[in-house]
Amino acid sequence: MTRVQSLLRRAGPEIAVTLLLAAFPWFGGKFYVDLATTIMILAVFALSLEVLVGATGLVSFGHAAFFGVAAYAATLLSPKAAAASVLWLLPASVLAAAAFAAVVGALSLRTRGIYFIMVTLAFAQMAYYVFHDTKLGGGSDGIYLYVKPVLAIGGATLVSLDQPLAFYYTTLACLVATFAFLAVVLRSRFGHALAGIRANEVRMRAAGYSTYPYKLAAFVLAGGLAGVAGFLYAVKDGFVNPEILSWHQSGAVLLMIILGGVGRLRGAVLGAFAFALLKELFQSEAIFGPLARHWQLLLGFAIIGCVALMPEGLIGLPAQLRRARLRAGAPRAA
Repeated sequence: MTRVQSLLRRAGPEIAVTLLLAAFPWFGGKFYVDLATTIMILAVFALSLEVLVGATGLVSFGHAAFFGVAAYAATLLSPKAAAASVLWLLPASVLAAAAFAAVVGALSLRTRGIYFIMVTLAFAQMAYYVFHDTKLGGGSDGIYLYVKPVLAIGGATLVSLDQPLAFYYTTLACLVATFAFLAVVLRSRFGHALAGIRANEVRMRAAGYSTYPYKLAAFVLAGGLAGVAGFLYAVKDGFVNPEILSWHQSGAVLLMIILGGVGRLRGAVLGAFAFALLKELFQSEAIFGPLARHWQLLLGFAIIGCVALMPEGLIGLPAQLRRARLRAGAPRAA
C-alpha cells in the first residue's frame, strides 16, 4: 500500500463526510441547510477548544471570549455603506481574537488547575462586560452587520457571503481547512510537544523543554481558530450581542468536545453535530409537547447519560462496543 493510499484510507471518514456536506444543499431543505451551516460553525469553534483541552490538557472556561471578540471585530470593522473584502476582514477578525488570546494566555498560563480555569473565566467575563456595559458594541442590545463581506479580486466580485449557498460552502471550506490544518499541526513536533505536556508536564521540563512558550502558542492558536468561528457567526446572522461571550457559550463548547470525545479531532466535530441536533430535538414541541419549553433540562439529562454510558465520548463508542462483545464472548473461568 502506497503512502497516498494509506493517507486516503485513514482520511476516508473525513472525505465521506465532506462529500455529504458538499452535496447536502441539493437535497436538504432551506431550514436544514441553515442548521447545517450553524453546526459547521460550532464544529470550527469546538476544534479550536480541542487544541487546548484535548491536545494540551488545558481546560479553559473562557474560550467564548475569543469567539465573541472576533465576531465584534468583524462587525465593527465592516463599513456600513459598502461590502468589505473577506481577504482583509477575516484575517483582521482572527488577529483580534489571537491578540486577545495572547494577552489572556500570557497571564493565565502562570497559574494551573482550577486557578487557570477561573482566571480564563474571569477574563471572559471582563470582555463580556466591556461589550455589555459600554457603547463600543451597542451595549446589551448588540450591533448589526449591515453589509455582508464579499470575495472580490480586481474590482470583480467572485463570491458574496450574502448568498446562503455561497456562505454555506465558505463555512464548509473553513471547517475542512481548520480540520486539515490541526491534523498536520498535531502530527508535527509542536503537536508531539503538546501531547507530552498533556501527559506529564514535569517530565517534559526535566527533558529540557520550556513548556510555557508551547502552551502560550497553543493558547494563541486556539484563540485564533475560535476567531474564524466568530467571524462566520457574525456574517451568518448579521448581528452580534454580548451573550456570545458569556460563560454559557464557553460551557456549551466544552460540552461539545466532551460529548464527542476529548483528544480526537473527529470527536470535536461529532460532538458539535450531536450537541446541536440534540438541542433542536428537545426544542421540538411536535415531539416533546410542553416539555420542549424546558429543553435545557432534557438536554442536560441527555448529556449526563451520554457521559455516564460513554466515558470516551461518541467517537469511542465503536471501540467500547467491540470490547463489550469480546467480554461477552470470552469463556468464563470455572
